[in-house]
Amino acid sequence: MSRQVLMVLAGAGSAALLLGAFAFQYLGGMPPCQLCIWQRWPHAVALAAGLIALEAPSRLLAWLGAAGALVSAGIGAFHVGVEQGWWAGLASCSGGSLAGVSVEDLLNPAVDVAQVVRCDAIAWQMLGVSMAGWNVIASMLLAGIWIAAALRKA
Repeated sequence: MSRQVLMVLAGAGSAALLLGAFAFQYLGGMPPCQLCIWQRWPHAVALAAGLIALEAPSRLLAWLGAAGALVSAGIGAFHVGVEQGWWAGLASCSGGSLAGVSVEDLLNPAVDVAQVVRCDAIAWQMLGVSMAGWNVIASMLLAGIWIAAALRKA
């Protein structure tokens, strides 16, 4: 396969992961925690790299896509550790924090206070692997494709 095909394939993989995340959120009614949101941004970068590769499949762009996939995998690995209790998570989403919400808003039934989504609670899993864990696996595979594209001669 050519560098361009590999880059577009990897970008499409990031698009699929983002679509899946949004489907869980909006169709499945599972709001994301802060770490889940952070895992999405690097995939957006990789998706953009894949789209740009349609016109200019450069080696530098392939490394950018690889970096995006690897960053998402790293955040996902941290998230898995938080879910498993291997280390502490973010104070904003592992302790049931209501930081930034006033007492008046909490007591006013007319104010819609967003639900606190915990990073240390597994919302969904398949084959014993959480959504964050599947992101790590998929992101590492995509990073491999990006790296193969970067190493491919034009």
